[in-house]
Amino acid sequence: MNAANSASWMARETAESGDAVARLLDQSGNAIRAAGKLLRDLDPRLVAICARGSSNHAAAFFKYATETQIGLPVVPIGPSIASVYQTPLRLSGTAMLLISQSGRSPDLLAMAKAAQQGGAKIIAFVNDAASPAAEVADLTIPLQAGPEKSVAATKSCIASMAAGLALLADWSRDGVLNSALAELPGALRAAVAADWSEMVAPLVATRSALIIGRGVGYPIAMEAALKLKETASLHAEPYSAAEVLHGPIQIVQKGFPVLLFRQRDAAGDSLDHCAARLANAGAQVFVAGAANGSAKDFTHLPVASSNHPATELISAMVSCYATVDRIARARGFDPDTPPLLKKVTETL
Repeated sequence: MNAANSASWMARETAESGDAVARLLDQSGNAIRAAGKLLRDLDPRLVAICARGSSNHAAAFFKYATETQIGLPVVPIGPSIASVYQTPLRLSGTAMLLISQSGRSPDLLAMAKAAQQGGAKIIAFVNDAASPAAEVADLTIPLQAGPEKSVAATKSCIASMAAGLALLADWSRDGVLNSALAELPGALRAAVAADWSEMVAPLVATRSALIIGRGVGYPIAMEAALKLKETASLHAEPYSAAEVLHGPIQIVQKGFPVLLFRQRDAAGDSLDHCAARLANAGAQVFVAGAANGSAKDFTHLPVASSNHPATELISAMVSCYATVDRIARARGFDPDTPPLLKKVTETL
């Protein structure tokens, strides 16, 4: 494919996100309900998570959503604890959520087996239901995203985030979140066409950018920064809205681009404060979502609504993917084939 003259696979697959989530909720609904029951019956004292790359951001999204909604600790465990150090794990009475698009990375498989040996129940989110990770897991939730031809994961990451929210909603019997998830496929279809064009030129021209979030929005910032790095070769660094004020703000100069994800929850005021501080320092601030501030302070980027802060952040992620594709191509890169990356990364 000539990326300069036709739609990239990244753009096409981003546009399929709404359909992917619709399939997930429909075709994997029984598996999601079974996993919710497993967690209710187990009543774990914590949930461990294990993933790499974009899947790790989906895992972190589940972590923040679970901790903020029901107060249960969700703890990431580095795969090297099992694959390199071979340290026995003490996870009796807990569950582990394993997220992998391919389900084939050796370090994740080593962690799943070690966690099982340590007493954990394994719930796997995988895009390939016939993968080794699915065979190891106690219960598998197929993501139903379909094949991805672009190296950059888009619809599979969106499906992973939606699957995490769907599991949380069933586990906790959260009707409000369930209703928002039912609206999410339509919101994602609208999100592809959201106009974030004002952000394109500044990020095409820059060498560095800050990507900001807080709470459940922080993993969204992490994923956005990764996509800018891997597809557009742009040095984008993600920070919490609190952490960026503890030092990194010092690098901001006049016109320095900042993308801030602003959700409608208890973190909103602190995100507004951060946006104002960065703007006062001279940054060109783009706010995805409604923020308190005048048009001269920020550039507001529209987010497709689905009536829940967490699901709307997934909508914002889809709009961001579509915009990152444009930025990469305008910077002269093919977003589908980063030269140093491949689709399945096998690490130990």
